[in-house]
Amino acid sequence: YTIKFELRMDSEERYIQPVRRVKVIEDVQKWLVSPAYNDIVGFILALNNAVKGKSFQYSYETREEINLISKLFDLIKEEVDTIPLEKQEQRFGNKAFRTFGDHVVQKSQAWLENLLPDEHKNAVPEIKVYFDDCFGNYTRVDYGTGHEINFIAFLCCVCKIGFLNSSDYVPIVFILFKEYLSVMRKIQLWYKLEPAGSQGVWGLDDYQFLPFIFGSSQFLGNPIISPDQFIDPEVISKYHEDYMFLGCIKFINEVKTGPFGEHSNSLWNISSVQSWTKVNGGLIKMYKAEVLSKFPVIQHFNFGSILSFDDSIVNK
Repeated sequence: YTIKFELRMDSEERYIQPVRRVKVIEDVQKWLVSPAYNDIVGFILALNNAVKGKSFQYSYETREEINLISKLFDLIKEEVDTIPLEKQEQRFGNKAFRTFGDHVVQKSQAWLENLLPDEHKNAVPEIKVYFDDCFGNYTRVDYGTGHEINFIAFLCCVCKIGFLNSSDYVPIVFILFKEYLSVMRKIQLWYKLEPAGSQGVWGLDDYQFLPFIFGSSQFLGNPIISPDQFIDPEVISKYHEDYMFLGCIKFINEVKTGPFGEHSNSLWNISSVQSWTKVNGGLIKMYKAEVLSKFPVIQHFNFGSILSFDDSIVNK
């Protein structure tokens, strides 16, 4: 997989309003051979490779562009903190999440225009679609891997237009994706979001999938922690701040009760895999088959000129 980093000229003709293109099940096959699929999968594999064998203690350079994107999460947290929950009888899906969504959609244009330099501002309407969709479905008040894909798409777009580049891959995972995960946990708990899909089948922990891919890559070549140890309370307690995978397991244990093998069966099965190399490779295959190839997930994804459905950027 190769990602074409396109340093675009500042011309409005080059950017278009993204729209849905996967409208019937037959369209999934077109998506699987699209430039967008190639870019998304290539980007995920590049990030996966960048964090291979590295704990969060790994030393790396952080460019100011990463810090600027990171500040978007402060704005998101402010919105969550300033919108009171609605009083309602149902246990799940607080409708205040719809107000939060309205605020994000209304304000993100200005946020992204402030983020990007002049030569990239024309890309904002295209990139905004992915940013707006990465926190959940504001109508259904749910969240799943389809929304997680939108955050990866947002990051891929800011790389493809040249604001970030391949030297940023480690901080993209270790700062931006980690912060996104933290914000999503706050949002999921605060608004009691339903897992998208039937019982969250598309995610490994009801909501997320990608942190387990990146997290298993961090363990590649690790002589201390083997796959059968990630459910060990002592290992989780000692290393959860160093490894994304263990941070995810710690969070699951905090929000779920009962035997781990019952409430998180897919993850439980991973603990019997012999090596992290097999875990990582298996999760990537599973992600392609169970998330990226599924119509219920991809039907909501939008395609524009940066992440295109076909080689022409004309909407048909």
